[in-house]
Amino acid sequence: MNSYSKSLKLYERARNSLAGGVSSNYRMSKQPHPLFFTRGEGARIYDVDGNEYLDFALGQGPLILGHSHPKVLQRVAEEINHGQLYAGQHELEIGLAEKVQQHIPCAELVRFTNSGSESVQATLRLARAFTGRTKYIKFEGHYHGWFDNVLISLQPSKDTAGPRSSPRAVLETSGQARSVQEDVVVLPWNDLEIVEKALRQYSDVIAAIITEPVMCNNGCIEPKEGFLRGLRDLCDRYGVVLIFDETITGFRLGLGGAQVSSGVTPDLAIFGKAMASGFAISLFAGKKDLMNLIATGEVTHAGTYNSNNACVAAAIATLEVLESGGDELRERIFALGRRLRDGLGEIASRERQTVLLSGPGPMFHMAFTSLREIKEYRDCLDCDTPKYSSFVKNMLDRGVRLIGRGMWYISAAHTTTDIEQTLTAASDALRSMNS
Repeated sequence: MNSYSKSLKLYERARNSLAGGVSSNYRMSKQPHPLFFTRGEGARIYDVDGNEYLDFALGQGPLILGHSHPKVLQRVAEEINHGQLYAGQHELEIGLAEKVQQHIPCAELVRFTNSGSESVQATLRLARAFTGRTKYIKFEGHYHGWFDNVLISLQPSKDTAGPRSSPRAVLETSGQARSVQEDVVVLPWNDLEIVEKALRQYSDVIAAIITEPVMCNNGCIEPKEGFLRGLRDLCDRYGVVLIFDETITGFRLGLGGAQVSSGVTPDLAIFGKAMASGFAISLFAGKKDLMNLIATGEVTHAGTYNSNNACVAAAIATLEVLESGGDELRERIFALGRRLRDGLGEIASRERQTVLLSGPGPMFHMAFTSLREIKEYRDCLDCDTPKYSSFVKNMLDRGVRLIGRGMWYISAAHTTTDIEQTLTAASDALRSMNS
């Protein structure tokens, strides 16, 4: 059994200065309490108590190359020796934009921001300006940042969600402006018939449809065959801007993201997380007729820290490593993820646990549920969240760090040995939960 006493002392100290003892509500773990870390290296992370963990949280997704990749750190160190922030342009950002254009189909023009949340706001503003309309469609269970106008129906309960065919726009936190509910039409995911019905009803006011191309934030649910293509066709028919939020799928499913793997090109897209190995950078990219509204100044986009030297250097280094690894590296990450995902399923069955694993491999979701398939957010409500929390704590005690909501991430730093070690830990953890 690991000791977490030093982390507990730091957490108690932190609560006197940091609200809740953390800098993000999503870090307020109760298993056993928020932990404090000292370093990360490759596929492992170390806490202040000296515990070593195989890490499948990976900074909530960004660490596609693992912790502290030497090429990334070296490139950042070289760049910050020249300066931190110019409030002007530098050649490196052009190089990054050109690299992005090489890989992302919709990236006729690019802009950099600091977070996916910021990029989402920019794309919605562009869509409203381009169409002259005000509302947008989002899907239940999809996460597009924590800002008021998009933190809607992320995890509504059965009591608050409303009818499946016409869900309510449910606010997720106290303090949200209720007026934002007027700007959104919430729909169930993976149901083209309902999307088309909504577009017929609201065609004169819908500016955009925004979607995760894989529903990563609840269940890691892949789109039904033809669903993304159907969204593309409907948007073309009704003059609606299609936005892919590839904050998670971008660079993780491949250098071109889900728009390459699906063969569906959106009008605008958001990328983040895996593009810079943990450094704070995001981008939004799109077709010239939309992005030119920013280029001409008709639509405002700004940010003091946009395209700062260190983060651009980290992104270039990350993409260079992914490029040099090519299809072989991509396939290795997929194969490791599939082995871990499928192995967890086999172990759960052997230990008589009703577990569902879903997702493509580089990221996947694990849930305790009797359902054989999860197709949309409402299916996730049948998952046993407390039981999964118990599993997370059991795995932590066995040296494996997981995300509490069921998402697992694989990095290029993970090895076959790491996967087998994790499966052994999972077997022990699930067996202990039976006793």
